[in-house]
Amino acid sequence: MAEESDAVEQQAERVSTEEDKMSEEEKLFVLPGDLVGTTEEFTAGKGTYVDVGDIHSIGTGYVHIDRKARVISVVPKTATPPELCEGDIVIGGITNLRDSVVLVDIGGIKGKGDREFQMNGPAAIHVSNVRDSYVKNLGQEFAMSDIVKAKVINTQNMRLSTSEKSLGVMKAYCSKCRTALELDGNRLKCPACGRTEKRKISSDYGTGIF
Repeated sequence: MAEESDAVEQQAERVSTEEDKMSEEEKLFVLPGDLVGTTEEFTAGKGTYVDVGDIHSIGTGYVHIDRKARVISVVPKTATPPELCEGDIVIGGITNLRDSVVLVDIGGIKGKGDREFQMNGPAAIHVSNVRDSYVKNLGQEFAMSDIVKAKVINTQNMRLSTSEKSLGVMKAYCSKCRTALELDGNRLKCPACGRTEKRKISSDYGTGIF
C-alpha cells in the first residue's frame, strides 16, 4: 500500500511539474468544436481538425503546442486507454460524407475521463442509423466538419448511430460563410448571413455539454 501511495504521489508530482512548464495558452481546457488555432500559425495535430484554415478540437482536453515543430494538439486529461464498448456515447468530427455513410473521427468517450484511446480508422454512421425514420439524403443530415454525438452499436466494424433524440450534430458551420450555426426551431441559422440549414440535431446542440 505504501509503495502504491508513493507511486501515486510521484505521478501527481510529475503532472504538476509538467503543468507548471506549460504556458497559459497550453493550460486551456477546450470542448468539442472549440477553435484552438489557425493553419497560418500551426499544423493540426492529434485531437484536432481543420475547417477552412481554422483548427478546432475534436474532443475535450487541454491544448498542447509544440512550438519547435509548430504543431497544435488537444491532449486528453490522462493517457490510460479505455476500452470502447457497444452502447458507449462518443463524440467526434465528420471527415467524409458519402451517399450512404458518413465517417467520423472519434475524439472522446462519454464517462471515461476524456482519456486517449486507440483507433485504427474512422467510425461510420450508415444512412439506416441516422434517425428512427427513413432518410433519403445524408447531405441534409450532416456536413463536413460537423461535431456529432453518437452511440457505438458495433465495435467489430465501428458502426455508430444517431437515431436517439439526444444524439446527432452538436456543432455545425454555415456552408456559405463558415460561421457557427445557431439553433432556430428545428433548423440551424447562420447569425452572419442569415442562411438556414438542416441537420440531424442533438438535443444538446450548442451547449458544449458532452
